[in-house]
Amino acid sequence: MDVLMAPDSFYFRTQNARKIIVVDFGFLGDSIHLIPALWEIKRHYPKAELHTLSASVGAEVLKLAPCVDRVWAFPLTPKSPRWWKHWPIFKELRKERFDVAFNFSGSDRSIIVTWLTGAKWRLACEAGRKHFWNRWLIPEWVPRQSRELLVYEQRRQVLAACGFKLEIPRFGLKVPEESLIWSGQNIPEKSIHFSINASSPAKEWPLENWIGLAEIIIRVNPLANIVATASNKPRELERVRALVAAVGSPRLTSFEGLSLGRLTALLKRCRLHVGADSGVLHLAMASEIPTFSLFRQYDGLKEWMPVGAQHECCMVPCECVAGRQLGCEEKGESACLKKISPETVFEKMKRNLLA
Repeated sequence: MDVLMAPDSFYFRTQNARKIIVVDFGFLGDSIHLIPALWEIKRHYPKAELHTLSASVGAEVLKLAPCVDRVWAFPLTPKSPRWWKHWPIFKELRKERFDVAFNFSGSDRSIIVTWLTGAKWRLACEAGRKHFWNRWLIPEWVPRQSRELLVYEQRRQVLAACGFKLEIPRFGLKVPEESLIWSGQNIPEKSIHFSINASSPAKEWPLENWIGLAEIIIRVNPLANIVATASNKPRELERVRALVAAVGSPRLTSFEGLSLGRLTALLKRCRLHVGADSGVLHLAMASEIPTFSLFRQYDGLKEWMPVGAQHECCMVPCECVAGRQLGCEEKGESACLKKISPETVFEKMKRNLLA
């Protein structure tokens, strides 16, 4: 077992590291919130190679971060095999002979994988379950940071607890040239982006509300362009196609199954992102465009809500989250979000639309 040492001296003890890996199995939103911490690691270890190990969608995001030298993808899907069946990946990782490994989530799987990287110095954040074997696998731990902070700031504060001197947070996404050319050819400048889908129906504004909002925007400003996007998942495709068909205007177009490079390029052509509580909201935030989002109230929401004058939202109490009723998931529609009218959203988002 490694000798336990104070985490606030971690940077002092490891500042000569030449190869670093960050293990994080979050998906789209989590991976975006990891990027400001990656910039700090790269700045504090300027001579070191910085690697990341993440889920496949996270790897696609992290390829847009110039501070990362190599991105490793770890397959995490409902049908993926058990973690120990990925030994060829671990074998390749161990060949890299990492000096330092960081883990910001503290989840069971990521703790084991961080240990399997073979890094000499290993540090994690106490954000997951506590097991007797945690400190056998990860010798150094930083307490969980306040959930009053945004997730990316929590991760930066973990580094501050290790002795880092933090600068202003940055995302600095670099969009591939091919994606920029594609967006310039296909996305009208200063469009409004609709991201109508989320990970579950309970997080989504009902389709008829989106239809109503699109019709109001086009009626008030006949020159406005709206672009709606969806992944290749059948449910998302059905919703976005139904939206376009119902509105029936050439001012509303849709794009399906875009790479994250193209989606980021699309966002950078837009004046405003309007969307559900999903990872695309965080991609829009990182792309530095104004956002308007629709949220149910739930514990921990504050750490995921973008802050600043250019970010606004509508938020409603949720009976399902409060435990007083169930059924929105089964019905495929959010009863609480349905109460937010298209007229209410339009009035609230007008300031960002006119900015």
